[in-house]
Amino acid sequence: MALQEKYQAVLDSINQNGGVDVSVSENNGVLNITATVPTPTEKVNVWNKIKEVGGDNPADLVADIRMINSEIASGGTTEAEPLGKRTYVVKSGDTLSKISKEMYGDANRYMDIFNANTDKLSNPDNIQPGQELIIP
Repeated sequence: MALQEKYQAVLDSINQNGGVDVSVSENNGVLNITATVPTPTEKVNVWNKIKEVGGDNPADLVADIRMINSEIASGGTTEAEPLGKRTYVVKSGDTLSKISKEMYGDANRYMDIFNANTDKLSNPDNIQPGQELIIP
């Protein structure tokens, strides 16, 4: 349970941000956390804490942070992302290649990110700050 201790600040953040349906398990050196938070703001807060504790791409953590109001926020029904997929909030100056380099260590895998987000993106060269992308 050393990983739970390492990521205790993340679990605390989930609780402080209104997290419900929290599930934590550890398998083969990887901590799996699932939780539901009320809004995108709380979701970003939790992801910021994950990055603070484990870095931008923690190999020892799989987190599935969903939103209670995802249907309302998106204007329709959505399925929460599957366990094992990460999300990334686009910052000013980001490109899919830059995000790919940061997440995978290979800028040429940008099309993997684009293909996972065709519901939000129509052109791999046109991303906007604040967009939340799935990182497969």
